[in-house]
Amino acid sequence: MATRPPFTTQVNRSIVAAMILVSLITVALFALTGFNRLVQQTQESALRVAQSVAETPSVRAAAEAESDRPTPSTDAELVDGTVDDYARAIEQRTGALFVVVTDDTGRRLAHPNPDEIGDPVSTSPDAALAGQETVSWESGTLGDSARAKVPVYGLADPTRVVGEVSVGLPPAEVWSTVLTDALPVGLSTALALGVGAVLAAFITRRLRATTLGLEPEELLSLVQDQQAVLQGVDDGVVGLSVDGVVTVCNDRAAALLGISLPGAVGRAFEDVVTDAGVRERVAGGPGAGPAALAEPLLVAGHLLYVDVHEVRRDARLLGRVVIVRDVTDVEDLTRRLSAVGTLAGALREQRHEFANRIHVVSGLVRAGDTAQALEYLDQVAGHGPVRFPVENAQLVREPYLQAFLGAKAAEAEARGVMLRVGPDADVVGSLVHPEDVTTVLGNLVDNGIDAAARSERTPRWVEVEALRHGDELHLSVMDSGDGAGGPSSPPPAQPEWPESVHGHGIGLRLSADVARRHGGRLWLAMAGASDHGAVFCAELHGQFEKEDGS
Repeated sequence: MATRPPFTTQVNRSIVAAMILVSLITVALFALTGFNRLVQQTQESALRVAQSVAETPSVRAAAEAESDRPTPSTDAELVDGTVDDYARAIEQRTGALFVVVTDDTGRRLAHPNPDEIGDPVSTSPDAALAGQETVSWESGTLGDSARAKVPVYGLADPTRVVGEVSVGLPPAEVWSTVLTDALPVGLSTALALGVGAVLAAFITRRLRATTLGLEPEELLSLVQDQQAVLQGVDDGVVGLSVDGVVTVCNDRAAALLGISLPGAVGRAFEDVVTDAGVRERVAGGPGAGPAALAEPLLVAGHLLYVDVHEVRRDARLLGRVVIVRDVTDVEDLTRRLSAVGTLAGALREQRHEFANRIHVVSGLVRAGDTAQALEYLDQVAGHGPVRFPVENAQLVREPYLQAFLGAKAAEAEARGVMLRVGPDADVVGSLVHPEDVTTVLGNLVDNGIDAAARSERTPRWVEVEALRHGDELHLSVMDSGDGAGGPSSPPPAQPEWPESVHGHGIGLRLSADVARRHGGRLWLAMAGASDHGAVFCAELHGQFEKEDGS
């Protein structure tokens, strides 16, 4: 099977073939129009010669005399007549193929061939004998010619047609003129074809350079693969030209960066992306160094890694590719796992301590010291199975929260911060979604511990209020830090959390998302006061069974 030539070669050949075809059509049209024009001009020349001959007095007189003769002249008499001599002289001066003169019956009085004199003309003389002047391209006894026929009027009676004059000019004159006129056209056409061939080669080379030497089939495959990859990956991908214009953008990148599709392709990246941090990182500003690239950016509530890679081929810079990865879900899962790990550790410690105290109670009962055993159980019921460093821990009797707060209190104590339960706390029953509750509460407590530990205020503390209302759980966390640096406000639909304290806001956003999934909310109740720092509140619905104790 023969291999098809490359597409660029096909383009080159197609361009040259098209130019040749156009040139041939142009030359043919020129030749046709030129031929028709020259035929018309030759016919007009023949007409003028015929008119001149028909106006000659001797010709008029001879034709009138022959038409009036009762007995026609013999052929020999006509050959020896002056009319034929005059007609031959006109032929020599004008280059005409023939000059024929007839009487009013169409009988030849003059003809280049003497043998034809006296015979009727080969073509119809009726129009001329009727007083009409005609021109045509006809074939007669002398071959093809551009001929004109005009009537001859008598001298005695100028209104009477006494014969006709027929003049024919040879076709060789027409063809020679056509070829002479066509020569410059042919030369210019050949020159145009040569220039076109050079331009076709230049276009082919530019096409190869533009497509990086790829053929259409390869380009089609690349486009299909590009669409499959761009729309099939979970990462956002934005392609940029050398001058920063968006050349490609998949749906995921548009969703993460807030780009409006369609309409982004063809516009500058800085015009379609509003986040200053992303623009600075892509532009390679101060916030785009190696250390900065390892840090995620917080964009519209999402924690994003933004990587920028240059694309080169044969050492030529083709543009850049921006890869956007959403790690919000990973961060959420990490915080959940951290909360679950903390809770599991606290429960293991509770289980171990609870087993030890069961042994104590069992020993007292076996020894018959029932009163002391009851007193010991009352003490355990008052502060829980484990003596965590949590003030008012007995107010939170839900086992998961109790254990979780105990573990967080141990962490806080290691950082010089006291964790306490507020005096108005009251939680009983069992949580339906303990992992979500501990995720929200854990973020708020961790941020409060960080704020208290960084503050110059002493003593350092974090206070947790937890209150059950039906199946709802209401939480508030207050710390002794320096405050959130912002005004108190009700929870907006997409809260903008302060970044000066309490981390970088991502934990608060994740906690707010968890609260919203449970029909609740999370908000900054107070930015700070003279005797305490920020106060964050949260409410989560559907956290307890309806019939659970209460």
